[in-house]
Amino acid sequence: MFNYFKAPNISRRVLKVWLRNKDVFMKTVKVNFLPPFLEPIIYLLGLGFGLGVFVGEVDGVPYPVYIAPALICVSMMNSSFFECTYSTYVRMYYQKTFDAIISTPLNIDEVILGEILWGSTKSVINASIMLSVVSMFRIVSLPSSILIIPLAFLVGLTFSAIAICFTSLAPNIDAFNYPTYLFITPMFIFSGTFFPLSTLPKPMRTISYALFPLTHAVHVARQITTGAINPKCLLNIIWLATVGTTLTIISINMMKKRLIV
Repeated sequence: MFNYFKAPNISRRVLKVWLRNKDVFMKTVKVNFLPPFLEPIIYLLGLGFGLGVFVGEVDGVPYPVYIAPALICVSMMNSSFFECTYSTYVRMYYQKTFDAIISTPLNIDEVILGEILWGSTKSVINASIMLSVVSMFRIVSLPSSILIIPLAFLVGLTFSAIAICFTSLAPNIDAFNYPTYLFITPMFIFSGTFFPLSTLPKPMRTISYALFPLTHAVHVARQITTGAINPKCLLNIIWLATVGTTLTIISINMMKKRLIV
C-alpha cells in the first residue's frame, strides 16, 4: 500500500521551482495585478456599501468592515487553489514542465513542494494588494491588519495542498469543475464571509468549522482587521497549521504516485 504520510525528500533546491514560477509570473505582472486590485473595490461598492445600507451592522460593526477581511481571505483561497489546480495541471500535463525539471538534479518531491510554496506566495501577493486597497477605504485597523500577510501564507499553504490533492486525482482539466463547485463555492458562502455562522443550523456550523479552512481564516482575519484580537484565535491558527502541514505531506505523496505510475 502506498504510504501517503511518508516524509518528503526535499532540499533547498526546492527554491529553484519557486523562482521559475516567479519569473514566469513577473512577465505578466501587470495583468496579474489587476484582479486583486479591482476585486475588493467591486465587492465593497456593490455589497459593502450598497447592500450594507440595508444590512446596517453585523456583530456590532458596519457591514463593509465585516466583509472586508472575508474578501481578503476569499482572495487567498482562490489565488492559491486555482494556481495549484489549473496552472499546475497545465505545467504538468500540457507544458511538460515537470518532466523538464525532474531531468535536472531536482526530484519529484521538490517540484511538488515548489508548486505549493508558489501557490502560498500567490496568496500573499493577492492578500497584500487587497489589503492596500481596503486600507484606502479606512475600514481596517492598522497596524494590526499587517498580520494578514503572514496569515495569507498559512492559508495559501493549506489551499495549495488541497489543490494538489485534487490535481493528483484529476483525469483531465475539466474535472476541476467538481471541487470548484462542490467545495470552493460552498466555502465561499458558508464560512462566515457575508453573514455570521450563528444564523446557520447547528449541523451546518459543525461542518463549516470541521471541514472548511476558510472559516478559520475568516475568523482570524476579522479579529486582525478590527483590532479586537482574541487569544482564542490561536486555536484557528493551530488548526490551519496542522491541516496545512498534514495535507502538504499527503499531497506530495499523492502527486508522486500519479507521476510515477
